[in-house]
This record gives sequence, structure tokens and C-alpha cells, in this order.
Amino acid sequence: MTKMIFVNLPVTDLARSEAFYNALGFTKNPQFSDESTACMVISDAIHVMLITQDRWRTFTKRPIPPATSSEVMLALSCESRDAVDAMNAAASAHGGTADINPLQDLGFLYNRNLADPDGHVWEATFVNMDDMPTE
Repeated sequence: MTKMIFVNLPVTDLARSEAFYNALGFTKNPQFSDESTACMVISDAIHVMLITQDRWRTFTKRPIPPATSSEVMLALSCESRDAVDAMNAAASAHGGTADINPLQDLGFLYNRNLADPDGHVWEATFVNMDDMPTE
């Protein structure tokens, strides 16, 4: 069996967050979605569960960090530099924040960081294995 990951994120506005992730190219799986949760599919093995804060609070008593904090950075591989740039542009155009950290370009590795409307941090990354240093 292939292991899957479900990244669970508390959100303030489910419809806004669903539209944001849809704009990044993720698709909704209605089988795992309801009025308080939207399951957004990145790949067959990776899903983002957008969960309203009220529903989130039924899972844990730990506080939801403010949108200005960075409790985790979720790195997602992209197929090209252009795809990294497109993800960053889509984030900015759909309620997120582009380039929350400086762009990193090491030649073989290229990444840009963005935040969703609730401040969750994503790193879009492209690694060109042909240009990767051997040492």
C-alpha cells in the first residue's frame, strides 16, 4: 500500500481557502469534504485538508497560531522554474502572499516561498538533477 499524507490546516474562511488552493492547481475531492472540511488533492499520495477553525478545535485544545507565525513550511516539488513562478504568482493573485522569504536560486535548486490566506507557509521548489553538484 502506498503511504499517503494528509496535511491538515485550520482556516478562517473555507470557501476562500478552497478557491486559493484550486487556483494553485489542487483539485477538490468531494468524498472527503463537507461543510467544514475541503480535501484538496495535490497528487495521489498528498492531500491538504482545509478545516474550519471551529471543526479544528474539536481535534485539539492547542491554540491555533496567528497568521504571522511560521509553525511549519511545507515544501512542494515543481516540475520547472516556470512552475515555481506560476505557483507564486497564483498565490499572490488569489489572496495569498508571494515571496514571504527571499527567492533562492542556487542554479540546480530554485525555490520561492508563499503564504496562503491564513498564513500557512509553502515552498515551491524545483531541483534540476542534471545541474546538481557532485560534491
